[in-house]
Amino acid sequence: MRKIELILLCIMPLLCLQVHAQNIGKGIPINPEDKAVDMNAPTFEPLVKVGKVLNGKDSIQYMEFNNVYVYPKPVFNDANQRMAYNRLVYNVKLVLPIAKEVNQIIIETGDYLQTLPNKKARDEHMKKVEKGIRDQYTPRMKKLNYQQGKLLIKLIFRECNSSSYQLIQAFLGPIRAGFWQAFSWAYGASLMKKYDAEGVDRLTERIVLQVEAGQL
Repeated sequence: MRKIELILLCIMPLLCLQVHAQNIGKGIPINPEDKAVDMNAPTFEPLVKVGKVLNGKDSIQYMEFNNVYVYPKPVFNDANQRMAYNRLVYNVKLVLPIAKEVNQIIIETGDYLQTLPNKKARDEHMKKVEKGIRDQYTPRMKKLNYQQGKLLIKLIFRECNSSSYQLIQAFLGPIRAGFWQAFSWAYGASLMKKYDAEGVDRLTERIVLQVEAGQL
């Protein structure tokens, strides 16, 4: 098993929460990583919201569009820098939908756990969910390389405003969280990694905003 598969197994306790959500939904879900990344087409389609406001006795129609982000054209010192930038754009377009999927799954699962009557019922539910980790998600994680896996961990922090470690701790407890963090650290990653949109990850954030707006 490659390093990336082992590292991503650390965040599978989060990803596997989709087991419950997928069983509820109809049809066969299409995983984000199964969709081809088109560098010349937006990953997220621009949205247009049409509404009306009342001004006195008049009804005025309005249209609301996505944010438009304007940045200076990137300047590259050599071909390697250009390739690195294009690779980052590709990776963001690939794994950002997965990070957003994780965020939605966590919200839905958290809400579902609140409907269960006691801790015993919640623990039993989480055991059932965790049981499906390897069978359901190992094939998905095999499709990501090492850099994409580390980027996914960071983008999960961006979407959930919590590190993967904190999320595992919340759902599975501090002992499990400590185990997965030690396991991840042994292979050169960290589930405590934060996302610094104004610092080291500022270029990633620029790309993410443009991808979300349908500009990339």
